[in-house]
Amino acid sequence: MDSVRTPDSETAEPSDTPASPSLGHKVRSAARWSLINTVVMRLGNFATGILLARFALGPAEWGVYGIAQTVLLVLLSANELGVGLAIVRWDGDPRRFAPTVLTLGTASSVLLYAAIFVSAPTVAGLLDSPGASGVLRVMCLCLVLDGVAQVPAGYLTREFAQGKRMVIDALNFVLSTAVTLVLAFAGWGAMSFAWGAVAGNVAALLGCALAAPGMLRFGWDPAQARALLRFGLPLAGASLLALAVVNVDTMVVGSSLGSVALGFYVLAFNMSGWPVRIISEAARRVSFAGFSRLAASPEALAQGFSRALGVLVTGTVPLCVLLGGLAEPVVRLVYGSTWVPAASALPWLMALGLVRIGCELAYDCLVAAGQRRSLILVQGLWVVALVPVLVAGARLGGIVGVSQGHVVVAAVLVVPVFLYALGRAGIGPAHIVRACTWPFLGGAVMTVVTLAAKRLLGDGIVALFAIGATALACYVVCVLPSRRFLLGARTPEAA
Repeated sequence: MDSVRTPDSETAEPSDTPASPSLGHKVRSAARWSLINTVVMRLGNFATGILLARFALGPAEWGVYGIAQTVLLVLLSANELGVGLAIVRWDGDPRRFAPTVLTLGTASSVLLYAAIFVSAPTVAGLLDSPGASGVLRVMCLCLVLDGVAQVPAGYLTREFAQGKRMVIDALNFVLSTAVTLVLAFAGWGAMSFAWGAVAGNVAALLGCALAAPGMLRFGWDPAQARALLRFGLPLAGASLLALAVVNVDTMVVGSSLGSVALGFYVLAFNMSGWPVRIISEAARRVSFAGFSRLAASPEALAQGFSRALGVLVTGTVPLCVLLGGLAEPVVRLVYGSTWVPAASALPWLMALGLVRIGCELAYDCLVAAGQRRSLILVQGLWVVALVPVLVAGARLGGIVGVSQGHVVVAAVLVVPVFLYALGRAGIGPAHIVRACTWPFLGGAVMTVVTLAAKRLLGDGIVALFAIGATALACYVVCVLPSRRFLLGARTPEAA
């Protein structure tokens, strides 16, 4: 008999043991595919952004897009009430409870879309961006598409089928980019992003349905529905708070400083997200499923989290240092002189990006470990502290003040609270220190080298490449002692 979660069950036990060789092989294979997928997609998005910023859209249009994207992301966090994660987390054949998941997810997404369609003018007005109303109504069609697609997509994640996900994401990217570029150069402004997103999500839904046949069946089991809601609602709340953390700044900047300043801020924030999206997104596509399989053993979970954090931080630190230390010349080189005001916020946002990577991985680990109340507490504290700090930062220092406020709240409040929550799950400070010591040392050395070389060589194109190569070489030397740990080789102290 399949082990399916019932209304009386509190947690589902992992179906693979921590020592399972097949699990390790699946995770490594999925991680490779996920990284390739994310890098390729993000490079494509990067090139598309350059084309749009240089030749088609100005800061005001980017500001309107930023407002619509923020609202969409916040709604997506609560779109399927958190029940979609059951496809990944619960034991047994997911086809037994997938119909109920699909019905709940689709119904909630349709209701959310109806609400945002009616309230779009009010929401846009409150955010001091009346032009975003139509863009909101179109872009949020993605809510309904996501509500349907989350079941087959969750099944692919459960099976570590990242090769298939890469093909699906490629279809999404090609169609969404083509539609966006055609409409942008035809003068549609921010609306081009909205229709591009809808077209891409349609392609993703069709791709997921073909890659996971039989998963798009509606059904209803009241007992399963109650258990799903008990499982999913706390996660949806935590996810909503998590997205509020990284999107409340857009609302503050838009309402306090206007759409042009918001356009500069959105560009800087998107640049700061390059490392997060390239490295963290690739990891998160397999991290939750992987941590879920290790959750039965606190020791295995702690070791898995420590190594995953070490890999993420090691790969992210050099990108953050280079983009933060060379912000102005990089923005001018990539996007043109029109966008140089965005560079002032970038160093602070890069520091925030590094914190976000660690917090997102911790989030996945705590979900897998069943620490849902801790997550809600952490995310709630983050949002409550962030709003007044960002409002004050916007008034005192514009987009730079907002960026600084983000970093202060994250460093002083959020990181210590996350460390406490991880400690309760059996992941002590020693695991965090082991993961972060060498990359942080390398980042400090790299920062000194970057700033000194910039003074000596200037910020021309040739100088930028020379500075980057020198700083990266220094970083590699610094992190070499951690290579055995990152590659998974056992050492006497870890044995």
